[in-house]
Amino acid sequence: MKDFEYIQPETVEAATAALATKENADWATAKARVFGGGQDLLGEMKTGLEEPSALVNVKWIQGLGGVTQADGGNLKFGATTKLRALEGLFSSGAFQVLSEAAKTIGSPQIRTQATLAGNLCQRPRCLYYRRPEAKCLKKGGDECFAYGGYNKFNAILGGGPSYIVHPSDMGPALMALDAQIEISDSKGTTEMALDDFFTLPSDGDVTRENVLRPDQVVISLRTGLDTPSEWRSTYLKFQERDGFDFALSAVALSLRVQNGAITDARIVLGGVAPRPWRCREAEQLLLGSMEAASLAKRGAAAADAALLGAEPLEHNAYKVPLTKGLLQRALRQLTA
Repeated sequence: MKDFEYIQPETVEAATAALATKENADWATAKARVFGGGQDLLGEMKTGLEEPSALVNVKWIQGLGGVTQADGGNLKFGATTKLRALEGLFSSGAFQVLSEAAKTIGSPQIRTQATLAGNLCQRPRCLYYRRPEAKCLKKGGDECFAYGGYNKFNAILGGGPSYIVHPSDMGPALMALDAQIEISDSKGTTEMALDDFFTLPSDGDVTRENVLRPDQVVISLRTGLDTPSEWRSTYLKFQERDGFDFALSAVALSLRVQNGAITDARIVLGGVAPRPWRCREAEQLLLGSMEAASLAKRGAAAADAALLGAEPLEHNAYKVPLTKGLLQRALRQLTA
């Protein structure tokens, strides 16, 4: 690991000012990195994937963590909120998906340090990306080695020219709650839909997974459901080793139930695409009566629609039936 300057600002304004002085307008010339829990960044620095000249530590900034009430019964989460604090927070209702997703991430020790914003902004876990000697597309090379190589863990939806999958569990969970993300830089603060925060490799910059610039800091996340008391949610994740691995496939499902019928739905997949994958057409197929036979039929149709357009690689076709099964299981759990 190369030497670096350590900066510990006391305010968001001081943090963004520090980033602005490090030629951080774009990733090609960026010299500083935002440091929170460090569960991903420090690992990249140890292997030489990241070599910043400065770390701007935001985890001690007052007011940047914790959970507060927002408008309309929604919730606001500070960027440095620890995952450990979320895992036991919600046992039912609209926000249950957040606690269930948090519980699946790493070990208790990791969740004690890892932050909410860090989970959203972590880099790919593709075997080729993580090998320092493999200069793949994600690192400015000319080839996605996973496409013609070992691709058991790679994308079946939205892939190309890179076939990484996004490793975040909190991303799908928050997107299933119509979350907004608040971002700050030296010029001020902006908010956008979390759905617009993530990008695909085909969107322009294949080396990135989101629109965040290196001179910007994530401030908070805010759920955006209409009347959260009418919603219920769950998160199901399939991993090879419980409590250790990233998702082979995951489903975040939120349903709005009124007078015994599903009137709105959110389906977001994880572990199958280079970004959390929203399934809008499949969501519409879930709407209607909660009568068991009808719901089972609509659930199967929604599962097929969610995976429509999937293009498995040589070693990951199993993700198609796996993801369909997870979605139908999540639906049964929420409507039992």
